[in-house]
This record gives sequence, structure tokens and C-alpha cells, in this order.
Amino acid sequence: MSRDSLPPWWRPDRFARRRPFLHQRAAVIRAVRATFEARDFIEVETPALQVSPGMEPHLMAFATDLEPADGGAARRLYLHTSPEFAMKKLLVAGEPRIFQLAKTYRNRERSPTHSPEFTMLEWYRAGADLDELMADCEALVRAAAAACGRDTLCVNGRDIPIDQDFERLSVEEAFLMHAGIDLFATIDDPRAPTPARLREAATEIGIATGDDDSWEDIFFKISLDRIEPHLGEARPTFLTDWPISMAALSRPNPADPRVAERFELYAGAVELANAFGELTDAAEQRRRFEADCALKERLYGFRYPIDEDFLAALAWGLPPCAGIALGIDRLAMVAAGAATIEDVLWAPVAGA
Repeated sequence: MSRDSLPPWWRPDRFARRRPFLHQRAAVIRAVRATFEARDFIEVETPALQVSPGMEPHLMAFATDLEPADGGAARRLYLHTSPEFAMKKLLVAGEPRIFQLAKTYRNRERSPTHSPEFTMLEWYRAGADLDELMADCEALVRAAAAACGRDTLCVNGRDIPIDQDFERLSVEEAFLMHAGIDLFATIDDPRAPTPARLREAATEIGIATGDDDSWEDIFFKISLDRIEPHLGEARPTFLTDWPISMAALSRPNPADPRVAERFELYAGAVELANAFGELTDAAEQRRRFEADCALKERLYGFRYPIDEDFLAALAWGLPPCAGIALGIDRLAMVAAGAATIEDVLWAPVAGA
């Protein structure tokens, strides 16, 4: 049956199937708030309308125009793809532990695990490292499962135990284990690797690449085909120590300059969270933003503006900190055992 031929989502007979999952979602959100309250966090709210929606080259934002009350010229704003910039400004302002359940918007995204409007849980700890964020994640995942009356996660009908410490696996280890590739041997320039060596390694294991594929493009083709399907199989997995060229807003690892202080959390091959030891160097952040803008323009023909106020806040003094974004809808899915993200959304995006 096609999507268009289904009855409206609000028809009681259709809604009844999702109702148990939605009540479990509500229980998960209550458990999340209780977990942060027990850890002395304050819940914050920041505007969804921003000067810059986020700088990741492949993320697409929704644009709108802010019309002044005095009838002056309208100003182009964007619905944020993450509340990160505004929340980091609150860290600069002096708040040490903050979290937010933010409605977040990403255009051109819809799948069983994606919705163009979704709920992002984002939190930051001043003076913290990634180990503390990992401990937060383990507590949140267990609290979410317990709120749904479970002691495991459930992905595609398969139970994933959560009673032991979650696995920690570096990107380098994952490529060796699951693809047989020595990833760092394919990197000539750590900050901007060229694709020739990784293309050769991909071809040797039967993964097709295009002539125009960048090193990062090939990395993700290998990851999607050989790495991600194995992540979080026996227990949730923290995928750590990402190549420095994929640092995004994270700082270099002082113990190994080849990698960034970054991890992603997976359960049953579903990505739940992305965490950074946060970059505090405003000049380096500007360099990365400008590189991201240039890449977006080359790939898609446009760029988003840089949030100069955010860079000014970094220059003023973002304290050493660690931060993480976790998809609440996905957490509710795997905690309740739902099959798709729409099972845990109270109402779908119109026309999506």
C-alpha cells in the first residue's frame, strides 16, 4: 500500500497501532529529564531561528525571512540543524552543565530513521572529557529502556544487552576488523587527505568508487557497507578517535594528532549520538567553517552564512568542555522496539 493511499494518521484505527510506542516515548523523555536532574544539569531553551543553521556540508536547512515590526528590510534566517551554536554561547556566558530537548530541522531527509523535523537532545559539560559523556550515554540508554519496561534495547526485533559497559572501538580498529583496511596508511595529508590510496583499498574489497569521490566520500562508502552494519551488534558501541580531517567542531586529541576527540554511539547499526571534545580555538574554527562553506558551494552551488557572533563567543572564551547530540526519536525507537521513526512521532510532518 502506498503512503498516499493510507488513511489519515489521525484516524483512530490507524493511530491505535502507534499509541503504545508514543506513550513509551513520553516515558523516555521523563526518564531523560530525571537523569539530567540527578546530575545537576539545567534545562535550557534556545531559538530555532538562527543566522547560520549549521555548517556541515551535506546538511540542508529550511530558510525563512524575518520581517521587522517597523516594516524595514527582511532578514534571511534558518531553522537550526542543531542548537549547538546557541548552547555554546550559554557556556561562554557561564552555565556549566546544560541540556536541551530541541525541535531540529533538516531538509531532504526522510527514511525509517530520519524525519525532516525531529527532536534532538543536546548536552554540554564544562571542564569535562568524552569519558564523562560516555557515562552519561550509558545512564540515559539504561534509563530509557527501563522507562519502557525493558532491560535491553530492541532493533529490528533483535535484543541488544545493555547491562555491561558499552564497547569502545576506534575508527582505525573498526576499519581493520571489518574491512581489512589500515585506514591511516591511506592518509597522506591528515587535514586534507587525497583519495588515491583509499580508493585502491576500497577497490580491493569490492567497493565501487567514482572518479570524483573525495577521501571522505570513499570513507563513508566503506563505512556504510562494511563497518556500520556491525556496530552495536552484541552491545552498544562507541566509535571513537575519528580522523582529524573529520573533526567537525571537535578538538585534536593531544595524545594522537592524527585523530579528533570525537565519538559516535551505535546500537544495532543505528547511530544514536555524536559527541565532541569541543574545539575552543576561534581561528581554527573559522578555517574549518570556511572550508565547509567552500565544499558546500562546490557540491551544491550555495553556502550558508557563518555565525560571526558564535566565533566572537569562542574568541571571548569558550571553556574546555565536551558536548553531544543524541536523537531522542531514535532512542525512543530502540528503547520501545519500534520499527520506524514515525512509530514514535506524535504526528508526521505534513507532506513529508
